[in-house]
Amino acid sequence: MTTLDAEVAGPKGPVTSGRPSPSAPTPGPWWQAWRDLRRNRVAMGSLVVLVLIVVMCIAAPLYESAIAHTDAFTSNVQGVIVIDGEQVKVLETSSEGLGLGVNPIGPTWTNQYLLGADNQGRDVAARMLYGGRNSILIGFASAILCCLVAGIVGIVAGFFGRGVDAVLSRGLDVLWAFPVYLLAICLSVVLINSSVSVGPVTLTSGSLWLPIVIIGLVYVPYVARPVRGQVMSLREREFVQAAVGAGAPDLRLLRREILPNVLPTIIVFLPLMAAINMLTEAALSFLSIGVQPPEASWGTIINDGVGLLYTRPWVALAPGIMLALTAVVLNLLGDGVRDSLDPKARLRGGV
Repeated sequence: MTTLDAEVAGPKGPVTSGRPSPSAPTPGPWWQAWRDLRRNRVAMGSLVVLVLIVVMCIAAPLYESAIAHTDAFTSNVQGVIVIDGEQVKVLETSSEGLGLGVNPIGPTWTNQYLLGADNQGRDVAARMLYGGRNSILIGFASAILCCLVAGIVGIVAGFFGRGVDAVLSRGLDVLWAFPVYLLAICLSVVLINSSVSVGPVTLTSGSLWLPIVIIGLVYVPYVARPVRGQVMSLREREFVQAAVGAGAPDLRLLRREILPNVLPTIIVFLPLMAAINMLTEAALSFLSIGVQPPEASWGTIINDGVGLLYTRPWVALAPGIMLALTAVVLNLLGDGVRDSLDPKARLRGGV
């Protein structure tokens, strides 16, 4: 075969029909967001730390019974433990310097009383894990409640506008007019010492649902306002106007056009609000108007350690460090979720 014949024949290989090969399916926006989140090392590292904290707090009963061999909710004033072959009292009477009265044992760095004892002889490490369960539960549950209520209010106000928007916006303004902590304190003082009945549901004074509802509702304006503004902007977009022109009913517009575009904003708020709500719960519990005994939270444990700051500062520092660490990783995770769900951020990263 001559060179010209070879050029005409083309390269060797399988003969195709000339049709273009089918391209791989384009991943959806949620898959792209998850892929971008996995590439964010700071966000994934924060997620790993958060999961470890949650797992440790969930395993509090196992730590209490199998490792510490103590009861996190029972006073152990006359307790004695063995350290390096010597018997040591859990609580000792002190009359020197600032340590007047009871002086609990400090951190032993062993399985028993790893972080020491509080002023009632209870294991600080075990109580910190139990307190973390309630603090994390209240933080996430109130954040979900806040985002759910705020999402509904913001979508309804922004979509229907006019009278509906005026009524809902004025209600948000009333809530926004009060400082958050002052409003939360007032509601807690009124509700925490009495039962609340809403139809067939009754919340007792010691129920964890009271701080969840109080904290979740006071932060609704902070999420509803951005959602409302985004919905009002979406109403003017071409694809929404085209659906309106095609005669789509309001319910279909909300379900097909508005909600999918607003949902990423609400998801971004979720970890951020969880961090803020955990700090708010700690502040309320520190003031004894949050989680009520015999339940514990990081805020109540910090309150227990205030009187021991000079002699046993670790009683207050340990839950404080855990609270700060959890809030930081939640904020870092929220930043990563925001960047992964923001198309402009993905575009900037690609450029």
